[in-house]
Amino acid sequence: MSQLPAVAPRTSIVVPVLAAGGVVVSLMQTLVIPLLPVLPKLLNASAADTSWVITSTLLAGAVATPVVGRLGDMYGKRRMLLFSVALLIIGSVIAGLSDTVLPMVVGRALQGAAAAVIPLGISIMRDELPAERLGSATAVMSASLGVGGALGLPAAALLAEYTDWHVLFWTSAGLGVVVFALVLAFVPESSVRTGGRFDLIGAVGLSVALVCLLLGISKGADWPAGVTFALFGAAAVVLLVWGWFELRMRQPLVDLRTTARRQVLLTNLTSIVFAFSMFAMSLVLPQILQLPVQTGYGLGQSMLATGLVLVPSGLVMMATAPVSARISRMYGPKVTLMVGALVVGVSYGLGVVMMSEIWQLVLISALVGGGIGLGYGAMPALIMGAVPVSETAAANSLNTLMRSIGTSVSSAVSGVILAHLTISFGQLEVPSQNGFRLIMGIGSATALAALAIAAFIPARRADPAVAPSLSVAGTPRR
Repeated sequence: MSQLPAVAPRTSIVVPVLAAGGVVVSLMQTLVIPLLPVLPKLLNASAADTSWVITSTLLAGAVATPVVGRLGDMYGKRRMLLFSVALLIIGSVIAGLSDTVLPMVVGRALQGAAAAVIPLGISIMRDELPAERLGSATAVMSASLGVGGALGLPAAALLAEYTDWHVLFWTSAGLGVVVFALVLAFVPESSVRTGGRFDLIGAVGLSVALVCLLLGISKGADWPAGVTFALFGAAAVVLLVWGWFELRMRQPLVDLRTTARRQVLLTNLTSIVFAFSMFAMSLVLPQILQLPVQTGYGLGQSMLATGLVLVPSGLVMMATAPVSARISRMYGPKVTLMVGALVVGVSYGLGVVMMSEIWQLVLISALVGGGIGLGYGAMPALIMGAVPVSETAAANSLNTLMRSIGTSVSSAVSGVILAHLTISFGQLEVPSQNGFRLIMGIGSATALAALAIAAFIPARRADPAVAPSLSVAGTPRR
């Protein structure tokens, strides 16, 4: 408690700096979307090879997030935040210099490894901010993921259309340098650390399991069924052995006993299902907007116009961050999460029958963005309210990983649906309107499933801002 006066004068700038870092990292997720149709030509490679530009980012983010989160708890969250931003800068430079597929994949993997910035930022806020500001600040940080994604698409489309495509990555590198300098200047290093030795075996085991799992999910439709089942089987076996090992470690990479607490476990399960539903908007709306009008349901818009349609979702997501914090203060973050899931479920339900006009898609996008803003703002509060302060970064990183798994599964399932429900358009097969409606319906159903799971989270109204003092008192330093 004695450290609060020392950092209080700086807290007004800490939140926007950390949120800016979250926005820049999330921009990386949508950076290459305008390039996807032409990447094989730009990199002189096959479509199968260039698909690794996306897959490498996904795998690197999944592996790096829990590992960097744990290192942040042990050796300093600000230090690992700077390390993550540095990876983003280096990856952007490599991609900016690339004209072939291999260096591009390497650069994109390094960009993906910066995904830990958001959970690290939330954890820094818990350590540094006064209790009355923590709820709204963490909600803003969580919302930065959606804001960056929504704003990044039209910006990337504009740059790709009017400049050389390499400028996308040089812009990302420049923004990374700005964030690195701001963090260095204004974000203090937390004194809350666990110390001890890093669980290298646990990190390798979890990384192998995640790579097998996510490769099976993301490449399952492209590879033989035997390979896919082998990957899933390997992931299951490695996870079982890894869990057995972690339970016997004095200082594990992931404290499974803490993770198994009802509030943490159910929040993570809700995160997977909620993220599954969230991805439907990112996949369906751009395709409906860009398909030719001659299909009978496409709206024939450009990539730039498509990006602009999605911008309101990011803005609404950020606008709902303080609303999320206010509901959590009054009724508890469990209620906020349930309200967010309900809003998303109802919005997708409307989307099933409202996809014929641009204004309808803007409305659906904004409503879904509002629901995501409420839900994502509540998740860190639920996690931090149930874990010791010394494990905040690791716990938030694990929750971020759960969201990534949910979106990966959603992407794979939606891809299969759209590949099978098609119509003939000229000499091409394009996704049918019924395929889009089915995905929107599944999005609605999974959001309501997330609502049902969240209903079983313990109804504790304690603000997570008070958790540090409670947790430190009850948890020995390592």
